[in-house]
Amino acid sequence: MRSRQSSLAAASLAAIAVVILAAIAAAALVSPIARAAEAAGDDNPYLWLAQIHGKKALAWVEARNGRSDLALKTDPAYARDRSQILAVLNANTRIPEGTLDHGWVLNFWQGVDHVRGIWRRTTIADYARKAPHWQTLLDVDRLDRQLHEDWVWKGADCTAGFDRCLVKLSPGGGDAAEVREYDPRSRRFIPDGFRLPVAKGEAVYLRPDAVLVATDFGHGSMTPSSYPRIVKLWRRGEPLSGARTVFEGRPDDMAVMPFVFHGPYGTVALIIRRPSFFAADYYVLRSDGTTLKLPLPEDAQVEGVTRGQLIAALQNSWTVGGRTIGQGALIAFPVLAYARTGHAQPVSVLYTPGPHSMIDEVGAGEDAVYASIYQDVTGSIHEFRPTAHGGWGDRRLGLPRGGSTSIVATNDWGPQAYFTFQSFLTPPSLYAYGGRGSPQLIKSQPGVFDARGIAVRQYWAASKDGTRVPYFLIRPKKATGPIPTILYGYGGFQMSLTPWYWNDGHRPLDAGETWLARGGAIAVANIRGGGEFGPAWHQAALKYHRQRAYEDFEAVAADIERRGFSTPKKLGIVGASNGGLLVSTVMVQRPDLFAAVVCQRPLIDMLRYTHYGAGASWIGEYGDPADPRMAAYIRSYSPFQNVRRGVDYPPILFITETTDDRVTPVFARMMAAKMEAQGHDVLFNEATEGGHGPGATHAEEAQYWALSYTFLAKRLGL
Repeated sequence: MRSRQSSLAAASLAAIAVVILAAIAAAALVSPIARAAEAAGDDNPYLWLAQIHGKKALAWVEARNGRSDLALKTDPAYARDRSQILAVLNANTRIPEGTLDHGWVLNFWQGVDHVRGIWRRTTIADYARKAPHWQTLLDVDRLDRQLHEDWVWKGADCTAGFDRCLVKLSPGGGDAAEVREYDPRSRRFIPDGFRLPVAKGEAVYLRPDAVLVATDFGHGSMTPSSYPRIVKLWRRGEPLSGARTVFEGRPDDMAVMPFVFHGPYGTVALIIRRPSFFAADYYVLRSDGTTLKLPLPEDAQVEGVTRGQLIAALQNSWTVGGRTIGQGALIAFPVLAYARTGHAQPVSVLYTPGPHSMIDEVGAGEDAVYASIYQDVTGSIHEFRPTAHGGWGDRRLGLPRGGSTSIVATNDWGPQAYFTFQSFLTPPSLYAYGGRGSPQLIKSQPGVFDARGIAVRQYWAASKDGTRVPYFLIRPKKATGPIPTILYGYGGFQMSLTPWYWNDGHRPLDAGETWLARGGAIAVANIRGGGEFGPAWHQAALKYHRQRAYEDFEAVAADIERRGFSTPKKLGIVGASNGGLLVSTVMVQRPDLFAAVVCQRPLIDMLRYTHYGAGASWIGEYGDPADPRMAAYIRSYSPFQNVRRGVDYPPILFITETTDDRVTPVFARMMAAKMEAQGHDVLFNEATEGGHGPGATHAEEAQYWALSYTFLAKRLGL
């Protein structure tokens, strides 16, 4: 699932799930089929498809891929769309967004000449130029050729001196990755450096000669959610087996991970224990090697550190020190002072959002905190600085209005920060800020389609319980009457769908040229379960209230049709991951509303979801199907249990990835097989790599979305 970085299930998970992590690149991911069947309480003849790399299952996949290729790739629209999308993805006019580290900007870049990508850097001053002079740090394409591997870049953690980096490389793009220590100056891997085999986990520098590591240490070290539960301190020169345990979570926790923040204030090393997806206990690692639990509420989400202050966002109101801090507030806690003394410290409030606002992103720099704050789903950037009187000043920075604002990077070692602005019709622009005055525009991406004939409006639909739900409609100005329209939604994990310039592969990609410019429309629904109006908007669709998200989405579809913008024969829906659950659920519940469905890397069998991939970690979102009362509620909407023979469902295209070790391709496979057996109109496509995403390379990403648009164009009559 996708989630905010700071919100990476519950007690009794061990009784309902098993550890599923194996060597992803070398062996099959074997699912607990018997337990899954027993838990669901129904007869499922398709559980053999859960043998991810099983010979029979892969033969089934190959046959379905052949059918979808024949149906879609032979259509001239497919080649046209794929070529257009790939050209946009590979264009050198894209903004090379990067991270700030001392006087450098680091960037990972993929293009025509670097299919797998290059990791590179340039100076802050040079980055402001139109054509920076990049220094290549690591060429993943060259590495793959040398090692005869297909590595996918997953990031790096470096020392403050930037002389050592822990590079993460994934086979096939899954969450499980190998860690190797790298010298970015000599551009070579260190033969006797830190190295971890492929696993889900984390490794970060505490200091140049020691790392905090959470990985698969062997039997009992991983949680039922397939994440580590033990953190160790590993010193240079000693074997991993000699690393000292600094923290150990409970066997039924979701995950335990280390995070280390470095800055002029020193080092703040945190151990984050997550008993469930939306709950966390934070422990600071003290200089004597002991850990001290921070007095923060379990729903706080740590965002960074500045001036020794830990910055966090609250999910609920919090009463502390005789006062109540409001839901969704951004706070500062003196973590270094607390680590030294162990005594209570005052908590400061930087910002408390109102009922129609949210804090979307937070970045902590050397001496300031920045937040992307939205009002009615349009953004702004606020700067918070400590005042002489012990409070925090709040200043809105001068960025354009009417779209999305994002924090690209902040500098732990300097005053610099980068922000972007974009909208459905405005290409991304990058602003540099030096701590004073106003942010300065330094880069703009050229438009990739003619937006002059396109209009964007925000509408509100009334859901079944009367709640007003906003949605954006992007549609040709000259369009009259109903036209082919794609409705997109997500509605979970507090993920917000704010305006974007069709440049995010997890959401409809390059839709300006491939869909809007050709006479189609797109609607984006901001339904409950997301974070568009803060934590309360998300909490309104949790567990026993899940149906609200589906009713919101159905209400938006009905509103589009009621206003005459589209019809049930011209309206298609798209969703990925939790959004795949969304579109498959509403397809089953309201097939009369839609003419086509694209269901990407979905959850679908909700009575079994805890038994595959990282499913057990999402009990905080969906509830525990091991609980009979919860299972009865889940059964009422779970698409796999409710799809029926003889019902006129709209045609559906499933898209998934073999290497997805988060959601896994099990759900799409089983639902496609069941719908096929029931006689429904089904296409299925499974890529060999990409992890829980739309492809590991630009070519794979272009194929993913070209298949989607071709299918929708054929079914909606574009």
